[in-house]
Amino acid sequence: EIQISALKVRTGMQRMDSTQIASNIVSASRIQLLVEGIQRVECILSEADRRKWSELFAPYIKDSAGHFTYRIKGEKALQGHLTQIGQTINDLLLKLEHAYAEEKAYQVLARLFSEHFKFIAQEIQLKENSELTSSSLQSVDDLEASFRTKGGKHYKGYVANITETCDPENDIQLITKVQVAPNNVDDTQLLAEALPDLKARTHVDTLYTDGGYGSPEMDDMLRENDVVQIQTAIRGRKPSTEKLHLSDFEIKQKEDGKPTRIICPNGQNVKVQASNKRKSFVAHFELGDCQACPFAAACPAKLGKRDPRYSLRFTQAQANVAQRRKRNQSHLEEGQNLRAAVEATVRQIKHPFPASKLPVRGQFRVTCMLIGSAILSNIRRIQRYEAFKTKQKDQKNTELELESGQPGSFCALLIGSIQSTMALFIRRIFVFGC
Repeated sequence: EIQISALKVRTGMQRMDSTQIASNIVSASRIQLLVEGIQRVECILSEADRRKWSELFAPYIKDSAGHFTYRIKGEKALQGHLTQIGQTINDLLLKLEHAYAEEKAYQVLARLFSEHFKFIAQEIQLKENSELTSSSLQSVDDLEASFRTKGGKHYKGYVANITETCDPENDIQLITKVQVAPNNVDDTQLLAEALPDLKARTHVDTLYTDGGYGSPEMDDMLRENDVVQIQTAIRGRKPSTEKLHLSDFEIKQKEDGKPTRIICPNGQNVKVQASNKRKSFVAHFELGDCQACPFAAACPAKLGKRDPRYSLRFTQAQANVAQRRKRNQSHLEEGQNLRAAVEATVRQIKHPFPASKLPVRGQFRVTCMLIGSAILSNIRRIQRYEAFKTKQKDQKNTELELESGQPGSFCALLIGSIQSTMALFIRRIFVFGC
């Protein structure tokens, strides 16, 4: 906030983007993860308990979890080992509960069992891969990392959400917020968490995002915080260019977002009413005007069976999407994509970490490292901005000095250089004779 104030950065317009980030964990298979959980529990046992339950642990502590997995060949053998591991874990949980239930390693093993196995008719069965949730444990060393498939790629770890200023009149843009969450958290949730703080600290009024940040719930929250969202894309099927869409109509709304009037592409301005069941809205257009309208064939308004008028019905959610799509279209027509540059900022923050993998584990440490990287990005921007201002000031002073004929710092340096050269030249002539 001090930097924003000192540099007079306008914060009303901001942009936001999210990216996948990984913590320092190994990408482990199911069986490797389960064996690692068993080994961690064995490490916390007393010597007496190790001897007492040595037969249960014996198959799994001879080597690392990775080597155990490597020696298993074939899908049938793998399934057999997984079933046996499930039985072993269940036995360990029952036998060790009284003495070790409060230990972290025990709790991790219990979580692994509940996520990977189930009881059917009192028999332990392995869950199918499709039954595993995205929040299932990905590493015994990082209990908060989650799993996500995006764009056909699989990710294990976290999602980072970056917000920065983007007013074209700013001489410098600064990062205003960094968020980190498990990577199965949706972009709309990240925006919902960030919005109250951004509004309170920076008084943001316009937010540029991609299509992932839109939802009916988000529309209400943005309206409550008096923030206009401009998306560079809209989720869902793209409307046909051969037909009119609700976004082609101009919808007048109250402060709470309820539609009051609607203006069609041909200029008819009519009142919007709540439907009989109060679950949607309806607008009635005059029959004569609609029949003579050049857009009649493509219009979504339909002639009523009992009412001799053309009616257009839509829900609150559809009205909100139409408003977002209309803002999106207007933004595209302006030919200036203010959101795009935030992708370079995301890369700048991730660049110090090869393959987007941080050298730490856990959400808190990952957050701290990314905040630190964002701070350094802001510092570099400020340093470049101040250096540019100093250079401009020096150039301006030089031009003024040359115009006035008064030797300033640049002129003095130039004259001094000429004098030194002339002195050396004269010395060579008279002393050395050449």
